[in-house]
Amino acid sequence: MRAPAMLRWALALALAALLAAAPAAGFYLPGVAPTDFAKGDELMVKVNKLTSIKTQLPYTYYSLPFCKPSTIVDSSENLGEVLRGDRIENSPYAFQMREPKMCQIVCKLTVTEKEAKELKEKIEDEYRVNMVLDNLPLVVPVQRQDKNTIAYQGGYHVGVKGQYSGSKEEKHFIHNHLSFLVKYHKDEESELSRIVGFEVKPFSIKHQFDGKWNDAITRLSTCDPHDSKFVINSETPQEVEVGKDIIFTYDVRFEESEVKWASRWDTYLLMSDDQIHWFSIVNSLMIVLFLSGMVAMIMMRTLYRDISRYNQLETQEEAQEETGWKLVHGDVFRPPVNSDLLCVYVGTGVQFFGMLLVTMIFAVLGFLSPSNRGGLMTAMLLVWVLMGLLAGYSSSRLYKMFKGAEWKQITLRTAFLFPGIAFVIFFVLNALIWGEKSSGAVPFTTMFALVLLWFGISVPLVFVGSYLGFKKPAMEPPVKTNKIPRQIPEQAWYMNPLFTILIGGILPFGAVFIELFFILTSIWLHQFYYIFGFLFLVFVILIITCAEITVVLCYFQLCSEDYNWWWRSYLTSGSSALYLFLYAGFYFYTKLQISKLVSGILYFGYMLLASFSFFVLTGTIGFCACFWFTRLIYSSVKID
Repeated sequence: MRAPAMLRWALALALAALLAAAPAAGFYLPGVAPTDFAKGDELMVKVNKLTSIKTQLPYTYYSLPFCKPSTIVDSSENLGEVLRGDRIENSPYAFQMREPKMCQIVCKLTVTEKEAKELKEKIEDEYRVNMVLDNLPLVVPVQRQDKNTIAYQGGYHVGVKGQYSGSKEEKHFIHNHLSFLVKYHKDEESELSRIVGFEVKPFSIKHQFDGKWNDAITRLSTCDPHDSKFVINSETPQEVEVGKDIIFTYDVRFEESEVKWASRWDTYLLMSDDQIHWFSIVNSLMIVLFLSGMVAMIMMRTLYRDISRYNQLETQEEAQEETGWKLVHGDVFRPPVNSDLLCVYVGTGVQFFGMLLVTMIFAVLGFLSPSNRGGLMTAMLLVWVLMGLLAGYSSSRLYKMFKGAEWKQITLRTAFLFPGIAFVIFFVLNALIWGEKSSGAVPFTTMFALVLLWFGISVPLVFVGSYLGFKKPAMEPPVKTNKIPRQIPEQAWYMNPLFTILIGGILPFGAVFIELFFILTSIWLHQFYYIFGFLFLVFVILIITCAEITVVLCYFQLCSEDYNWWWRSYLTSGSSALYLFLYAGFYFYTKLQISKLVSGILYFGYMLLASFSFFVLTGTIGFCACFWFTRLIYSSVKID
C-alpha cells in the first residue's frame, strides 16, 4: 500500500469518527438546527460550572448553597465537555416564552458556617456562574469605558467584596437577585420565536418580608410587582453571614430582536477588539511570507549554481579539489546515533500533523464551532487515535531505511512513548485537581474510556501501519555510504550545533506567537476562539517556515562538511517549542492573575505538555523537509 493510499484511508477513518463525534442534537453546521418556541412554551434554563480566571479550577453549580430543583438531572455530555470540566444540570429557574415575570421567589436558604466559608472563598477568587438557555451561554452586558459600546462577559460573579459607608472592614456580598433578559427573533407568519440572546444583570439585595415565611404566599416588601417595587440597584446588599437567611429571586423580560438565529453567536464571538486581532495576524503573516520568499529565492539561486558547478567538474584534479556539501556524499546518509528514537519521534510528529490538519479542516468548515461545546476536544482526541495508522507507517519506513530489523519493538515505542508521557503528566495534574475537589477532575469512567481509546484503537492501528510500512521495500539513498566515517573538520563558532538550533526556532515561533496570544486567552481567560480560517493560514505558514529555516541551516551545515544532520534538522525547527514555553511563562506573569500554587502547577504542567507536542510537530516538519532536500540535491549531482 502506497503512502497516498494510507493517507486517504486515515482521512476516511477520521471523517467517519468526526461525524459520529457528538450526539445529533448538538453536532450540526451553524444555522441548521434551530428550535422554535410558541408563546407560553417552557424554557429550560440549565446551570453549568463555576469558573474563575484566578484559580482555573471549575466547580459544579450546586457545590455552593444555591436553590436546587426537587431532582437534579445531569445533561448528557460528550468526551470534550467532561475533559473541560463542564457539568450541565437543570435549575429551579422556570421561564415561559414571551411571558415576563417580576420578583419571582426561588427559595430561602439559611447559611451554615461551612457554606459561608465556601461562598466567601468563591467571591474572593472572583468565581462566575455559567448558565445555558437553548444552547446559548449566559452573558453580562458591560459598558466599555473608552467607547460607547457594550461588551459581554461570560457568566455573572457569585458576589462582590465591598464596604459599608463609614466602615473600613471589607465584607462579602452575594448576588441573590438575577434580572434576566431573553432576546428572541419572531417569525411574522407562524408567530413562532427563536432565542437569539440570553443576558443577565445580577444584584445583591437584602430582601425583607412581613410576618412568617411561607413559600407559597409570602410577598417581599423589597421587591413586589403589585406595589411597583423592583430591584434596580444594590444599595441594600445581602451580606454573607453565618446563620442568616438569603432569599433568591429573579426577574425575566423578553425583547424582540432583529438578529436572526444563524447570527446569534456573533455577540459572543465579538467580545474582544477584533481590529487589533486581525491587524496583528495579517501583519505577522506578511512579515513571515516576506522572509519565506527571501529564503526560498536565496536557496534556489545558490543551489542551482552549486549543482551546475559540480556537474561541470571533468578532470581528476578538479574532482579531488571539490569542496562543500558534495565532499560528504559518502557519509550524509549514515544512520545517526539513537536512530530508533528518531524514528519514534518522526512517527509521532506525523500523527500530530495528521490530527491538526484534519481537525482544522473540519473547524474551518464550521463543524466545530463554539456552539458545539466540547466538540473540538472530542474531535482532536478521536482523530489523534485514528492517526496512529500514519504514526506506525512513518516510523517503520524510516526504521527500515536505517537497516533496522526489530519492527515490533519500534512499533511499541511509537505507540507508547509520547502517549505514555502525556498520560503521566495528565494523571498527576488530574490528581491535583481531584485534591481540590474541582469538577475539572476527570472521573474514573472517563479515564477508563481514554485508556480504552489508547489501547483498544490507537495501539492496534499503530501496529497495522507499522506492519504495512515494514512490508514495503526500504528507501534507498541516492548515494552509497562509505564504510569508514569521514572526520568532520573544526567548525566556525556560528556553526556550533547549540547556536544554530536555538537560532532556527525563532522564525517558526515568530509565525505563530501573535495567534498564540489569542489561543492562550481563549483557554485561560475563558473566551471563545473562532477564527479557524486565520488559524489554518497560520498553520500553513508554520509549515513553510519550519521547512525553509531547517533546509537553509542544513545546507550551511553540509557546506561546512558536517554530515550529522539527522537529529540537528529535527532539533532546529523543534527548538521553537522552547520559545513557546518561555512565552507561556511571560504570559503567566503579565496577563494572568493566578495566585494559588495548584493553579500555577496546572498552568505550567499543561503548557509543558503543549510545548512538548509543539516540539514533536515542528521537529518532524523540519526533519521531513531536510530529508527531502538532501535526497534531492545528492540525486542531482554526478558522483564518480
